[in-house]
Amino acid sequence: MIDHHIQKHIIGMLIHQKYARFRDLRPPGVDTNLYSYHLKAMQKDGWVEKTLEGYTLTQDGLAYVDRVSLKKLNIRSQPKIISMLVVQNSDGDVLLMRRTKQPYIDTWTLPYGKTHIEDISILDGARREWSEKIGGEPSFITHAGDCYIRVRQDEKVISSTLAHVFYVTDDRVKTGEKLQWVRPHKLSGYTLAPAVQQIVARTFFRDPYFFEEFEESW
Repeated sequence: MIDHHIQKHIIGMLIHQKYARFRDLRPPGVDTNLYSYHLKAMQKDGWVEKTLEGYTLTQDGLAYVDRVSLKKLNIRSQPKIISMLVVQNSDGDVLLMRRTKQPYIDTWTLPYGKTHIEDISILDGARREWSEKIGGEPSFITHAGDCYIRVRQDEKVISSTLAHVFYVTDDRVKTGEKLQWVRPHKLSGYTLAPAVQQIVARTFFRDPYFFEEFEESW
């Protein structure tokens, strides 16, 4: 558990980048010696390590940030529950979204977001995630199934996620740096987040409803 505000600042910075320089992790207004003390303590405790590219999260650090809230960095003990969108246009392309935070930063995933306790229903949560990640309202959406995704790095569990998978058809999505249409047979050419290709393939079966479990090494 990371409680000190300086260490929380360091973790907060490393959530959003693979590597960072010493001076970039220092909190504003904090004495260099005090900051250096806490950074070394985090290395000793196994949260952060120094590499040739810069400071980065260790396996324990990656597992930790997957279990904390982004605002307060308080630990969460339960698996994440998310809505995940398998979106196709009329040409059959699949919509991918680039991840901008750890774990799996800079990989491509399906548009998704955490289920909120305020969501009236799973479908309502999926529509909200569409609005937040893509914009507007989906023209067609259906709950296709559920997937449980467990990811390990060596023997350490990095993430554990229950995904409510929704199938969407829509031609109005505006693509850009974070959203791209991809031909299904070209998905393997992208650096994908865990289970993306398997979930797309399973959704394409178009069964009334499915449940799958996926375990991956990362």
